Amino acid sequence: MEQLEKVEKLRERANVSYEDAKNALEACEWDLLEAMVYLEKLGKVEAPKESSHTTSYEQQNQYVSVRDTVNYQQEQASEGFGRKCKRLWKKFWRWSNDNNLVITRHEKKVIDIPMWIFFLILILVSWNIALPVFIISLFFDCRYAIVGKDDMSTVNDVMDKAGRFTDRVKDEYKKL
Repeated sequence: MEQLEKVEKLRERANVSYEDAKNALEACEWDLLEAMVYLEKLGKVEAPKESSHTTSYEQQNQYVSVRDTVNYQQEQASEGFGRKCKRLWKKFWRWSNDNNLVITRHEKKVIDIPMWIFFLILILVSWNIALPVFIISLFFDCRYAIVGKDDMSTVNDVMDKAGRFTDRVKDEYKKL
């Protein structure tokens, strides 16, 4: 590494001027580490805060054994279709119990039901009826949101945009 690069590197790391970096490197025969120590002794650079590191197991909270990781990956790979379906169903069931569909009209809560009930209604009624009812209800100032433990902000943003779109369509219709 040439001298200019060393000056630039020391200047960036120590946050000192070019002149200070060059003088420190010259005093330390262009050794970066020695120059950094030299600047610390001069008080131009704050010495790093003392810290201790250990390799003992008790203090490593994020330790994951390789054997456990490999066993988990093998279980996932050998998991049958039935188990995958069961695992997905449990995940869906938890999600649908933890989150609710809230329907409001003129900022008053009309319906607040768990998502599993909403999906049951969709299955029983069918999409052919549910989707038009959903769209038409937007024109009657109904608004939809999913609230609960999970962050559903992107879905709620889409539903808000749909509501604003129907408001614009209504406004344009009134202008005619």
